[in-house]
Amino acid sequence: MSRYLLYILPALLWSVLPAQSQTGDKLLPTENDYYKIVTLPLPEGLVLEVGGLATLPNGNIAASTRRGEVWVIENPYMHNGQYPHYRRFASGLHEILGLAYKDGALYLAQRGELTKLVDKDGDGKADLYETVYAWPLSGHYHEYSFGPIVAPDGSMYVTCNVAFGDQEWWRGESRVPWRGWTLRITPDGKMEPFATGMRSPCGIGLVDGELFYGDNQGDWMGSGGLVHVQKGDFTGHPAGLRWADRPESPVKVRLDDIYNRVDPRFTAPGKDPIKPENIENEIPKLLSDIAKEVPGVKLPAVWLPHGILGISTSEIVTDRSGGAFGPFEGQLFIGDQGQSKIVRVFLEKINGVYQGAAFGFREGFQSGVLRMSWGHDGSLFVGQTNRGWGSTGKAPYGLERLAWTGKTPFEMKEIRAKVDGFEIVFTQPVDKATAANPASYAITGFSYKYHPVYGSPVVNQQNCPIKGIVVADDGLSARLVVDNLRLTYIHEIKAEGVRSYAGNLPLLHNAGYYTLHAIPEGEKLSLPATGHAGHSATGQTGTQKAGASGQTGTKQTGAPQAKPAAGKRITKMPAGWEKADKSITLSTLPGLKYDQGMLTVKAGSKVKLTFTNNDDMPHNVVFVNPGAADEIGKAAMALGLKGPEMQYVPNSPKVLHHTKLLQPGTAETIYFKAPSQPGDYMYVCTFPGHYQVMRGVLRVQ
Repeated sequence: MSRYLLYILPALLWSVLPAQSQTGDKLLPTENDYYKIVTLPLPEGLVLEVGGLATLPNGNIAASTRRGEVWVIENPYMHNGQYPHYRRFASGLHEILGLAYKDGALYLAQRGELTKLVDKDGDGKADLYETVYAWPLSGHYHEYSFGPIVAPDGSMYVTCNVAFGDQEWWRGESRVPWRGWTLRITPDGKMEPFATGMRSPCGIGLVDGELFYGDNQGDWMGSGGLVHVQKGDFTGHPAGLRWADRPESPVKVRLDDIYNRVDPRFTAPGKDPIKPENIENEIPKLLSDIAKEVPGVKLPAVWLPHGILGISTSEIVTDRSGGAFGPFEGQLFIGDQGQSKIVRVFLEKINGVYQGAAFGFREGFQSGVLRMSWGHDGSLFVGQTNRGWGSTGKAPYGLERLAWTGKTPFEMKEIRAKVDGFEIVFTQPVDKATAANPASYAITGFSYKYHPVYGSPVVNQQNCPIKGIVVADDGLSARLVVDNLRLTYIHEIKAEGVRSYAGNLPLLHNAGYYTLHAIPEGEKLSLPATGHAGHSATGQTGTQKAGASGQTGTKQTGAPQAKPAAGKRITKMPAGWEKADKSITLSTLPGLKYDQGMLTVKAGSKVKLTFTNNDDMPHNVVFVNPGAADEIGKAAMALGLKGPEMQYVPNSPKVLHHTKLLQPGTAETIYFKAPSQPGDYMYVCTFPGHYQVMRGVLRVQ
């Protein structure tokens, strides 16, 4: 193949051109100034829907595809300005969603087996296709299989996605053995069930030889997260517990342990299926509540707040580049398929338990980020796809390389738990006046419900007052004494007011999300008399010693209450209307799309709009002024924890009308008057990340 195609799309152009944000008259650096995205051109006709990536000993990259092929990419670094060369290594396989290299062979997870590929005669093509181990399938489309990951002892781990119900289509099911499980395949090809509780475990990786996986929001999963998986663990989704009483199972948790504590809300026999919805104003049950009562329940080491740090967790890799990838050696990078981005995680181990902080890192990839692999030069290859799943990156697939430019961004490098709060470590010295000012920070604790509903709102949200700050002499860290920290909770730590010593720059990403499971021992800071040297952990029953709190059922106090602007979502026909001048029905299509790209109305007419969300993720419809879709979409992403309660609709005069955020399988009707001025207005989904793709034109005539 000699002809190449290079996808250059609007979203990609924003990621590769040196665009800058602006505050006042000052241009600020962006992610692109520190980490460049380089798109590898593809030969014409090659559909590289990447499902797996592996770096070979000679520096070449092996890429498996969802269409069942394996390609070897020579010169992936494009040395001397030369294009890569693509060589097909294997074909005829079934939806490969993982790839690993070991001892001269490639190993991959097909739908129903772990397969070994070997080029025995050295002609550059696999001639041995060997089944290492095969597992059962029911034939359901959602029974994806991910991996393998090669452990230090030579064994391999794969993870198995659940299916979904026929009638209760929203409910994850384990129809055949080991769906919803992590499996360990020994070097001699034997299978050991390892752990269960997985729903959609696309992300899997090793950290210092220990197994971690990432799951996605869904039923029983309030948000995505990073979980340290040990043998016998149950990580939250109950479908796989169907097989827990088998003699080979190491899992001790049983279905009754879960269903006796949280109502699964099954449809009664003979009744039409009713999709469970969130119950407002209830005392929420958290996964941590179950873990206190049921041995073997494992919480995420680090939660990845849904919509803020992604919506579809994928590959997990550790930076072992020795500084070739920047200042984050030893930290984790986690892909997100739905939002076409990568987030960063700092992990620490306190009292034998992993916990840590997650941060934004790099957005703007051309398609959904599914797989990543380190190049020999310390750059990161990123394989992408969005067919059937949707992504903010508009290209259907792609392969890109993320390279550090050599410039160090001003970031929160680490957030560490301390006996009386947190320590923030920065990549550059801070301006001490801003770093020592409590007004530069805001800390909020929150959690998610554990229930059979798809996803969860933010619950038990409370402010965490800062009682004192000590900035290190070198300006590279700040100790924050913080009240109201709660164990097992996520703590949003925003540092919007902190500036760098050199250049007076704001942080490139000003928020970190620390999941607190244990509080370390150590010496508390001694603060001036005006400060407060103590540490409290306030729960439902009052103030306790540091680290003792973890109660749920608390009412939200001290947290800001935000609502969308009134009058822009009218769900009953206004008084004085006998009927609407025009009734419109709008719904969704797979791949972050509305089913209509243009709606036409007369200026000043009375409009009735019924929006039905047929997709498997939340969506809304927000009508905005001409040309305002990007501005409103970015403002919605910036809402952070306020987003869910505001339906991800920012308060802006450029927002004209909107629906609420609709969960999958629901609908809403709104009424509004069309603008009096003719023109092309826009409608857009403002759920985080969707605005770049999911939009249409409201033509007012």
